[in-house]
Amino acid sequence: MPMMRRRPLARAAIVGGTAYAAGKHSAAGAQQDADTAARLAELEAQAAAAPPPAAAPAPAAGGMTDDTIQQLKDLAALHEQGVLTDEEFTAQKQKILGG
Repeated sequence: MPMMRRRPLARAAIVGGTAYAAGKHSAAGAQQDADTAARLAELEAQAAAAPPPAAAPAPAAGGMTDDTIQQLKDLAALHEQGVLTDEEFTAQKQKILGG
């Protein structure tokens, strides 16, 4: 008779252990979801409280950057050396100046 009782107890232990493990897994997932939601709320609060990013610095007077000025100097040097014709120089200068 003791043998007959062993199987129902083993089955109950397996079912109970499985239910316990599933419950632990579910609780861990719920805790992780709560942590993620809290971090997200904190980041949103920081973003709302943060000042807007600083505006980009204004371009130099006349709207020309150092790079544009250097390109024009190089172009003028090529024109003076005779590498570029007057028409080519004018066309390239207009391209650089965006006009």
